[in-house]
Amino acid sequence: MRYLWWLIRCQPWRVLRGSLLGTTWMIGLSARPYLIARAVDDGLRARDARALAFWVAAIIVAGLALSYLGTMRHRTMTFIREDAKARTAEVLLRHLSRIGAALPRRIGAGEVATVGGSDINWTAEVLTLTGPGVGAIIAYAVIAVVLWSISPLLALCVLVGVPVVGLVVGPLLRRLERAESVYRQQQGALTARSGDIVAGLRVLAGVGGRDLFARRYAARSQDLRAEGYRVGAVNSWIDAASVAIPGLFLAAVVWLTARMAVTGDVTIGELVAVYGYVATLIVPVWFLLEGSYQLIRGRVAAQRIADLINVSPDDVGGPGRRWPGAVPDARRPSTLAAPSTLAAPAGPADLHDPVTGLTVRAGQLTGVAADDPAAGVALADRLGRYVVSGTTWGGVPLTGIGLDEVRSRIVVADHDSYLFAGTLRDILRPTGGDAGGDEHDRVRAALRVASAEDVVDALPAGLDTPIDARARTLSGGQRQRVRLARALRTEPEVLILIDPTSAVDAHTEARIAERLHAARAGRTTVVITTSPLLLGRADLVAHLSAGRITSTGTHEGMLDYEPGYRRLVARGSEDPDIERPADTEEAYR
Repeated sequence: MRYLWWLIRCQPWRVLRGSLLGTTWMIGLSARPYLIARAVDDGLRARDARALAFWVAAIIVAGLALSYLGTMRHRTMTFIREDAKARTAEVLLRHLSRIGAALPRRIGAGEVATVGGSDINWTAEVLTLTGPGVGAIIAYAVIAVVLWSISPLLALCVLVGVPVVGLVVGPLLRRLERAESVYRQQQGALTARSGDIVAGLRVLAGVGGRDLFARRYAARSQDLRAEGYRVGAVNSWIDAASVAIPGLFLAAVVWLTARMAVTGDVTIGELVAVYGYVATLIVPVWFLLEGSYQLIRGRVAAQRIADLINVSPDDVGGPGRRWPGAVPDARRPSTLAAPSTLAAPAGPADLHDPVTGLTVRAGQLTGVAADDPAAGVALADRLGRYVVSGTTWGGVPLTGIGLDEVRSRIVVADHDSYLFAGTLRDILRPTGGDAGGDEHDRVRAALRVASAEDVVDALPAGLDTPIDARARTLSGGQRQRVRLARALRTEPEVLILIDPTSAVDAHTEARIAERLHAARAGRTTVVITTSPLLLGRADLVAHLSAGRITSTGTHEGMLDYEPGYRRLVARGSEDPDIERPADTEEAYR
C-alpha cells in the first residue's frame, strides 16, 4: 500500500485533477434525472410548451457537458495509469540493472517476467480509484441527500442498501485475494520452468530428457489451470453480483416509489427522478465494486513488485531490505542501496577471500582449480561482491566500498552470460564507449586475445552484422569467445573469468591461454577453470577442495606434488610428455 501511495504522490496535481473531474462527472449524472423531472412536472403535466422547451434544452446542454467531462476524466485517468506504469518500469529496470547477475540467486527469471508482464499493469489500474472511485463515494452521498428531500424513506433505503451490497461482495473479495496470490505465485514458477526448458532444450534433447520435462511442465500447467479456474469462479461471482445486486436494488426502490406515487406521496416527475437517481447510483456502486476488485488485484501485484525491489545488491544471500524503510524519492525513481563510506584502494591491491583462504595477488594471473564447479562460482561471486561476505580489497572490506566503483574496477565474466541483441560491434563496445578508430583497435585486440577473429570473418557484414538476443545464430564456442572478448574489452583492473574456454577446442584454447597471459600482464586476473592449458599459463595456481584452498604453487609443481590437483586437472594421467621444469620441487615451492 505504501508503494501505491508513492505512485500517487509522484503525480499529485494530475491525481487531484482526475478526482475533481471524476467527482464532477459522477455528480453530474444525477443532474439529468432532476431536469427530466422538471420537464415532466413543469412542462408535460402543466401543458407549458415554453417550460418544456427550456428543460429539454437544459437536458441537451447537460448531456454535452457530461460528455466533455467524461472524456476529460477518462483522458486524465489514462495519463495517471500510464505514468504509473512507466514509473514502475523505470524503477524496476534501474534496480534490476543495479543487481545484475546477483538477481537469479534470489528470484527466478519467471517471477521477474511475470512482474514485468502483468503486475505493472495491475498496479497502475488501482490508481483509477483516485478518480471515479473518489467521485463514486461523493456522488453516493449527494444522491442520498437529494432523495432525502423527496422522501426520507427512500433515502434510508439507499443508505442501507449500498452497504448491504458491500457486505455481500466483501467475503468474495477476500477469497479472491487469497486465490489471486496463489495463482500469481504458481504462474511465476511455471514461467521460470518454461524459461529453463527453453534455455536448455538442446541439452535436454541430447540426453533424452526433453519428454520428461515436457510431461512435468504439462502437469504443472494443469495445476495452474485448475487454480485459474478457482480465480475465475470467484471473479465470475463478483461480476455477477456487481450487475445483479444493484439491479435488484434498483427494482426494489422503483417499486417502492411507484407505490408512493399511487398514494400521492410523490409526483410523477419525482417518480421519474427517483428512477433516474437510483439508476445513476448504479454507476458509482459499480465503480466501487470494480475498484475493490482492482485494489485486491493491485495489492497482490504491488506486493510482488515490492518484493523484487527489496532485493538489494548489498544483501544478496542475506536478509532482504524491507520496502517501508526505503521508499524512493518521488521526483526521481531510484533503487535501494546501502550506504558505502569506505574508500577503495587507490591502485592495484590484493583481494582476499576469508571463506576459502585465497589471496589474489595484484598484477598476477591466478588460476583456481575447483573440485566443485559451484564452489568456484561462489568464489567468483564473493570476489566480485555479488554476495555479502568478508572479502577485502587492499585490506578494505569490499562491501563497504561504493558499488559503482567496484563494478567499474572488478569485472566477473561468466562463460554463459547474456548477450543482448545488436550488432557485434555494439555487443563488444562498453557502455558509452567511443566508436572511433581507437575503439575499433581495442575491439580488434580483444577479439584477437579471445581468438575470435574467425567469428567476425564468418559474418556477412563483419562487426556490423546484427546479432539476435543470446546470439543463437552463433555456435556455442563462438558465443563463448564473444563473451570473453566483451569482458576483455572492458579492460578492468581486476578480471575474474569463470571457465572461459569450456566450449572451444584444444588448439583454440592454447592460443587463448597464451594471448590472455600476454594481454593481462601486470593486471590482476583470476581464471576459475580445470583446463591444464589455462592453468599452465597462470603465475600462481590454487587448488580449491572442500570449500578451502588446500595448496598453491605453479601448475607444473602442483602436478608433481599434489595428487588431488593432478587427478582433477590431468584426470589421473601420467603423461610423460607433460613439460616440467628441471627443478619441479623448487617450482612447487
